[in-house]
Amino acid sequence: MAQAMTTRALFPTLIYESPLADGPRADVLCDELEAACLDLAEQDGAGQAWSETHGYAGYTSYASLDDLPLRHPAFGDLKRRLDHHAAAFARDLDFDLDRKPRLDSLWVNILEPGGAHSGHIHPHSIISGTVYLVVPDGAAALKIEDPRLVSMMARPTLLPGAPEDRRPFVYLTPTPGKVIMWESWLRHEVPVNRADDVRISVSFNYR
Repeated sequence: MAQAMTTRALFPTLIYESPLADGPRADVLCDELEAACLDLAEQDGAGQAWSETHGYAGYTSYASLDDLPLRHPAFGDLKRRLDHHAAAFARDLDFDLDRKPRLDSLWVNILEPGGAHSGHIHPHSIISGTVYLVVPDGAAALKIEDPRLVSMMARPTLLPGAPEDRRPFVYLTPTPGKVIMWESWLRHEVPVNRADDVRISVSFNYR
């Protein structure tokens, strides 16, 4: 007797999404982090210079500050919460680790209207992500790319109703207080900020 045909999905790309915090502390922490980010943008001359030199439309502390959790209690609280989220995601990924993932870098992004961040990956890390603080109407979603895209060669375009997990690009909608994590090899980008105000987030890497 002939067996029924089956198909199955292999090599999934997992995306972690969660509120940063629950309860009344969630909004308070977002407000504290927003204020801390804006304060950094005013004081960090090296970060301002790097952003201008490298064409970053706004401010980022990516190349100037590596001790945010020690600079402000809100960033210390953020690190403690992100440590729990990263550990949960590592479990979901079935990582065989002899320790919990460790925060390697944490940086502020204040993206002005018209600003964008082209496609990239995060080498030398295992988990990367962003927590969103201010997301005005019109701010771009996070665009992620199928890692097999360069190998698809003559693959036809997909039907309009194709499931999300089969599309070459997926757009993840950020909201204030949301954490999004992915494996660091996953290529992603921030399309143009078409809002009338800045978009504020904090990004991070774990090793």
